Amino acid sequence: MTESFRRSGEYPQGDQQQSAYSGQPYEQSHQQQYASSVNPEWPPPPAYQPTPGAAAQGGAPTALLTEPVSSAPTAPRKRAKGPLALLAAVAIAAAAVGGGTAYAFQELTGNDTAAGSATSTNVVAASKKGTVAGVAEAVSPSIVEISATSNAGSATGSGVVITTGGEIITNNHVISGASQIKVQLSNGKSYTASVVGTDSKKDLALIELKDAPSGLTPATLGDSDAVKVGDGVVAIGSPEGLTGTVTSGIVSALDRDVTVSTDESQGQQQQQGGGSGSGGSGQWPFEFGGQEFNGDTGSSTTTYKALQTDASLNPGNSGGALIDMNGNIIGINSAMYSAATDSSSSSSAGSVGLGFAIPVNTVKADLASLRSGGSDS
Repeated sequence: MTESFRRSGEYPQGDQQQSAYSGQPYEQSHQQQYASSVNPEWPPPPAYQPTPGAAAQGGAPTALLTEPVSSAPTAPRKRAKGPLALLAAVAIAAAAVGGGTAYAFQELTGNDTAAGSATSTNVVAASKKGTVAGVAEAVSPSIVEISATSNAGSATGSGVVITTGGEIITNNHVISGASQIKVQLSNGKSYTASVVGTDSKKDLALIELKDAPSGLTPATLGDSDAVKVGDGVVAIGSPEGLTGTVTSGIVSALDRDVTVSTDESQGQQQQQGGGSGSGGSGQWPFEFGGQEFNGDTGSSTTTYKALQTDASLNPGNSGGALIDMNGNIIGINSAMYSAATDSSSSSSAGSVGLGFAIPVNTVKADLASLRSGGSDS
């Protein structure tokens, strides 16, 4: 810094320099030359003569910052514009990268809500992202077992809690023709439910718990249009009455034209032996590619575009959830192929890796209609 002052002409050269330190007052000498020789961008010199050796010890720079300065008029300090311009540039840059900064921050802090696609809402704990155990832990409280009773017998299926008030989505064929519906939550407590609306054309039904308890955990509905073949999935339901069973696999195909029965009598054929001792075929008949599977679908049928999965689905999974690895519901399980040749026993039926689910976007589009009674009302 001392060298800078000398280059700028602050200290005069030759005889004038000697007079400044050996006779002529320091203040007078520097005030006379300041107006013509000092760079106007620098602050004025100190108003007293520096002590010997001060420059060598770093005293001069300190004096410039802390001691009173001459009252001589100075030119505008252009240097002040530098920091202001820099701050403005930083602000603009921060605004430009704000989105990326926010995303990086949430990743570093373990925020469970990520951005990117409509299905990327992450309800799974950050430490268990992308794991079946993480999905099961996060979503299992939202999956219920449904027992429907009618004159024809009893049927067991699954359902998905979608509101804290106790609304539950399931398949129409699970509750079709039922005179009484019981719902068992993941904590083992049972409640009575009533039908709000049904849509047999989409094989969907909306039921609601009576005197629903507080603290229900609604599931997060994702975006089935963003699902790709090969995406990992988890299925949760009550196959054979085994509440809360978790299986996993991938999405093996999209847009499968699956045809199911809309007959109430056909729906009641899905009777489960698990715990009830009622026996029955335990299979839901459906058609695909012009062929019938798991029995006769009857004369009244409906066809919908389904997600195909190799996650193990068995009788009782109907109405349960197909879930992506972020914990979003992407489908409602509705049909499965069984290789059993003896349709008189549910114990002979089993998954062979061909299961089908109603896309969740179909469910979301139908919710308003279901809440008003459904298309079958």
